[in-house]
Parts: sequence; structure tokens; C-alpha cells
Amino acid sequence: MELLKKLLSIRGVSGDESTISSFIKSYCEENMSTWKCQPTLISEPHLHDCLLLIFGNPKTAVYAHMDTIGYTVGYSNNLIPVGSPRYSDAMILVGSDSHGEIETEIMVFEQPDGDSELKCIYDRKIDPGTLLSFKPNFIETDRYIQSPYLDNRLGVYVALKLAETMENGVLVFSTYEEHGGNSVGYIANYLFNTYTLHQALICDITWVTNGVKHEGGVAISLRDSLIPRKSYLNRIIEICKQHAVSYQLEVESAGGSDGSTLQKSHLPIDWCFIGAPEDHVHTNKETVYKSDILSMIEIYSLLLNYL
Repeated sequence: MELLKKLLSIRGVSGDESTISSFIKSYCEENMSTWKCQPTLISEPHLHDCLLLIFGNPKTAVYAHMDTIGYTVGYSNNLIPVGSPRYSDAMILVGSDSHGEIETEIMVFEQPDGDSELKCIYDRKIDPGTLLSFKPNFIETDRYIQSPYLDNRLGVYVALKLAETMENGVLVFSTYEEHGGNSVGYIANYLFNTYTLHQALICDITWVTNGVKHEGGVAISLRDSLIPRKSYLNRIIEICKQHAVSYQLEVESAGGSDGSTLQKSHLPIDWCFIGAPEDHVHTNKETVYKSDILSMIEIYSLLLNYL
């Protein structure tokens, strides 16, 4: 889990993914000679901070977003959410501005109208526009891992583990997912025009709910706020049944992912969200069980071979 721990320690709030992107690129360049197949790595200015790894003759793309939730510092040290972080008093945030490194705490001010105003407690005015994220705090036990930003550094970790044995397919490390989506549309367009690639798997982390439990295996999502094409879902589930792997089915009425951007695009791309369940979502104590991580890696490896 040292690779996952390192991924979790790198800042990358939506819109500021350059550091985590550079780390992933360097990791791939240093390690791909040991992988089963050597991919083409695409990292171009017109793709912003996105990375593509092209293996063999790809039929399916795996999308893993690199960005995290966090906060933008506004005027007078007030905090503006990036994405949808869940907060409470005294949560520790870190970042840096023109004066150096920052470690601060959230203070919640309840307003008469029932809303809350967020500020960070610091001994000076932080540069407006500074991005802050939860302080890393990696905890590993025999059964689970707890840390800020398992969503979606765990998805990135799974993608990098897939790279070790992958023969055909594309790994996409995308940006901006937590704050409205941005990169997946033009990446999908590039892959469709270059490889006629029209199948996608969304390598992300989902929520523990009434129907999705820890240690039940990876969750295959039948729908969230949007609905994937049923025939594509049926193919995925049939492959999993034939190989007797551990999984559970998710049916939700809300939420979204890189799959949402694909479905709203002009491209005829099938997609399915497949991810390990976590609780304490979008807090500094996100928790995922190890057996579900192993299930996630196993099912992605299987689908890349048989889809």
C-alpha cells in the first residue's frame, strides 16, 4: 500500500492537478519497463493535465479522476467549497500560498438564516484563491484503510495496478470530476476518433448505503442520477457471473461521475461505474475495506480481457 499512501499525500484539488499528474507520469515512466506490455504514454499541453496510457489494440477505456474536493480561500480567510466536502469545526486543512506552507483549521459560523459560514483560523491573511485540502492521515489495519481522498486516489491506484498486466485498453487519468467535470468530453472524443473506442469503465469510489455494504465486493452501479445502457450492463454482469467473482449491485437516484460527462456528450459511448464502497464520504476519514479493493482490481482485470 505504499503507492496508495504516496498518492494520498499529494495535493490535487480540482483545477490544480498538475502535481499529481506529474507524479503519475513519472511513476509510469520509471516502472513501465517491468509491466507485461509497454504502453504509449500521452501527455500533451492540449490535454491540460490529463494522462493517457494506450495499451495494444484498445476496446475499452478506464477513467480514473485525479482531482479531489477541497476549498478555495476567499476574502478575509473565508472558505468556498470545491466540489462537496463535508465539514465540521477543527478539521485540519493544508496548502500553500506566496508566503509559504499553510496548516489551518476550519471554523463554522452558524448564521441566523440557518446557513453556515466557513472560515479558516490562521495568524495572517491567506492569499485569496489559495486552494486548501484535508491534511493527509493514512491509517491501515488488517481489514480496512482510512484516509482523506480515497475518492479517488484509490481509483488511480487501481488503474496503476491494472497497468502492470494490461495488454489492450486505455487508462485515462482525468481532471475536474469533483467540480463539474471538464476533461472527459474531449478525451473521449480523441479516443473515439483515433481508436473508434466506444466502451468505458468508471474507476471511482462509491458510497456505503442500505444496499451496498463493506466487504460485499466491488459495486457495479446500475444507475445513479443517469442511466447506462442496459445491454452494456448485462454484458458486464454476465462476465462477472461466468467467472464467479465477488460483486454487489448498486441502484441510486442521485450522484454522478465521469460517466455523467460521457452520457451527456454527443458520442455513442457505453459506460458503467464500478467502484469499492466507502463511508465517511468526502470527509477526512474516508474508509474502504481491503477485500473490496482486491475485488475491484480483479473485476477490472477481468472486464478488460473479456468486454
